[in-house]
Amino acid sequence: MDGPSSQPGQDDASLGELLSRLTTDFGELVSTQVELAKVEVKDEARRAGKGAGMLTAAGLAGYLAIALLSWAAAWGLAEIMPTGWAFVIVGVVWGIVAAVLAANGRKQFKNMEPLPQTNRSLQEDRQWARQLKT
Repeated sequence: MDGPSSQPGQDDASLGELLSRLTTDFGELVSTQVELAKVEVKDEARRAGKGAGMLTAAGLAGYLAIALLSWAAAWGLAEIMPTGWAFVIVGVVWGIVAAVLAANGRKQFKNMEPLPQTNRSLQEDRQWARQLKT
């Protein structure tokens, strides 16, 4: 062969060509990061929806506790036991149900890690860019 080839990565590339490639590569990197962030946000939103559903169920259980306590009085639990104890027993059962649902809903939110893959990828990109400097 006569002389150097004009393949990418050769030392004979002009400054303009190098800047053009750098700009293109950077644009592709940003685009890839944005797409990754979108996918992760959708996944986290789905998980947040589950947590919100459990917290909503906990709210419903709390409402049912009040309603059932009222119905218990209306249906005559007072005939079987003292009225106060009837209120306490039904209230404690529904309070436990509400507490379990609320704890599960909170756990869903605590287990969320916003954009974990994007963060790792950005750290890798930073390390790569630092290596280019040296």
